Amino acid sequence: MRDLLFKNLTSQDKRKRIIASSEVVDDAGVRSIIRRHLICLVKEVNPQRQNERIRKFAPCLYILKQENTKEQKKKFICRIKGSVYAVNNGRLFLILFTHSLRINLISLTTGLDGVSE
Repeated sequence: MRDLLFKNLTSQDKRKRIIASSEVVDDAGVRSIIRRHLICLVKEVNPQRQNERIRKFAPCLYILKQENTKEQKKKFICRIKGSVYAVNNGRLFLILFTHSLRINLISLTTGLDGVSE
């Protein structure tokens, strides 16, 4: 069995976008739950102004892996944050983004007493 859910949300001024997907798969006694999120924010930068300096935000990578052998669960989380500059029609834009991926693996072959069959 496979369940898919997609969301695509965009602000009215087209400056903020959220894209999300969720997938649940039951296969070979394992339930996989996969969630992806992308958040993108666009800001116009005016380099002519003295008080507004062009700066680039340092990228950030976060990874977490957990394993629970008693409950037969595994979890993996990856998150990336960063920024990029882009020029469109002679205008400078700063694009800030966050991408996250979450994967949960759960064993479906656990009996009522919590012991695997």
